[in-house]
Amino acid sequence: MLNGTKTIQNNPLVKQLPSATVFTNKKFEVVYASDKFVRDFGFDSTHVFGKPINELFTTLSDNWENTLYNCLSNSSESLNVNYSLKSEADAKWYKWSCTAWLNDANETVGLIIHFNDITEEKLKGEKVAKLQSLLDATCEISKIGVWEYDFISDTLIGCDVIREIYEVSKDYKFSFDSAISQYKDGHSRNTIAMHLHDTLTNGKTWNEKLQFKTIKGKEIWVQVAGMPTYIDGKIVGIKGTLQNIEEQIRREAKTKENELLMRTLIDNLPLNVFIKDTESRKILVNKSECEYMGVENADQLLGKNDFDLFDKDIAQISRAEDLHVMETLIPMLGRETTSRTKDGKMVTFLTSKIPLKSNNGKAQGLVGISMDITDLKQKEQELRDLINVTSQQNKKLVNFAHIVSHNLRSHTANFSMLLDFLAHEKNENEKIKITEMLTQASDNLLETLENLNEVVAINTNINLKKKPVRLNQRIASVKHNLKPFFASNEARIINTISDDVKINVIPSYIDSILMNFFTNAIKYKHPDRSPIIRLETKNEEGYTILSISDNGLGIDLNKYGEKLFGMYKTFHDHSDSRGIGLYITKNQIEAMNGKVTVASEVGVGTTFKIYFNEQN
Repeated sequence: MLNGTKTIQNNPLVKQLPSATVFTNKKFEVVYASDKFVRDFGFDSTHVFGKPINELFTTLSDNWENTLYNCLSNSSESLNVNYSLKSEADAKWYKWSCTAWLNDANETVGLIIHFNDITEEKLKGEKVAKLQSLLDATCEISKIGVWEYDFISDTLIGCDVIREIYEVSKDYKFSFDSAISQYKDGHSRNTIAMHLHDTLTNGKTWNEKLQFKTIKGKEIWVQVAGMPTYIDGKIVGIKGTLQNIEEQIRREAKTKENELLMRTLIDNLPLNVFIKDTESRKILVNKSECEYMGVENADQLLGKNDFDLFDKDIAQISRAEDLHVMETLIPMLGRETTSRTKDGKMVTFLTSKIPLKSNNGKAQGLVGISMDITDLKQKEQELRDLINVTSQQNKKLVNFAHIVSHNLRSHTANFSMLLDFLAHEKNENEKIKITEMLTQASDNLLETLENLNEVVAINTNINLKKKPVRLNQRIASVKHNLKPFFASNEARIINTISDDVKINVIPSYIDSILMNFFTNAIKYKHPDRSPIIRLETKNEEGYTILSISDNGLGIDLNKYGEKLFGMYKTFHDHSDSRGIGLYITKNQIEAMNGKVTVASEVGVGTTFKIYFNEQN
């Protein structure tokens, strides 16, 4: 065959070659071609032979011709050309292997070109490159480095993020032993060494937070993880991740410090503090709340709602408050509430509930703050009682001042008038009568002063102490002293009081009180019947109530009710009425922090109820 001569007849040996192969002359025109070449590229066999390569392949790179000429001039070398063939359906990649075609004289007459389909290899390479790029981007964004140790070759490699963590340059060579030595001596180094050993021998996967020292000596915290790599079921190395978590550790430490400070503050507030979720379950409680609920540990309250902790009626009120706050997002501030635990403990709180909002603006719970004001309420009541007592005492003082002023003025006027009569009277008999009148007036004045002194003594004597006495013993004593009086009036007492009833009183006062009521019941008896006095007691809200009922004349309370206990007020035409007994009796009862009430019907009788205060 002549050098560079065209031939249309295909060589049978070339035709049957199993690979896509062509023989070209020096002008790169096709001389022979295998059937596989024609099939692979979809050519018409009648139009392939004699055609230049660049006409068959229109998408060759710009330097294809130089590459092929180099192959012609260097017959001892084999050069490669990559070629891509793209269609609407897919894209294929081929690798051309070019070798000089020599004749029998060892002269170059053209090229032998083999076409290898490297599409699968190319796609795999692209996939690996994409995965590697994705891995590099992931490492760079997340700042999590990847590393791999090959046990067979004893080589350790790491990505750029690993190098940043180690603070080394891109040409730094890692070694297994030096990598271990970078972990802080002690717990961290022992832990990493133990994990690496377990992975290589037992295939253990692990993840740890450890302290690490960079090449430049900077101490940081790292999150390091590792897992075994296998070939044919045998462990051949370890691959893992490494992340600098120094900032995270610092933030966690700062968060824990803030949490500790907040917890210390909350636990030492003289307030009950709690946080509830949307179901009113407690998710945080402070020390004061635990003490109020009678538990030692907050875990005993967490996860429980008000129905678990309080009686149903109290729990329903609290739940309604919670729902209103969370639905309206309007805080409930400074509301006075009463709480009763299931063991019966009653406490008054000043309560605030504040909605706890989530990012979507809806309530995800609430914060509750309660201040125990039970003692304040008690002091408030005591102050109110003191004000009432003071007001009553002031009224008594004013009333007493009026009485003193009126009575003493009357006596003074009487004395002045009698003395004036005496000074101008000439008749001796008249002078004797005036002198007798002066003596009577003096006795009346003394009696008035004694009454006034007794009232003053009752209201000013603060040294007298109450003592428990058996009521029936005092009744029996007074009855014995009035025995002749009872007998002469055919009076009797019906006593239903139990012998074990005791009252806290000033002993001298109870005797005076009983005597006053007994004598009045007989003194104002009904003319048509013998006097009967009925005695009974009952307990009510801290008081022992003594009822003294009679069947006497009765009192018109509509007419005299407001004046009944006034000084020198009388309501019956009775020669012994002075109007001082009930006034003194009421003062004695009130001096013992008690009170007295009356119910009466004219012609039927009267009932006095004396409230003896058993608490103070």
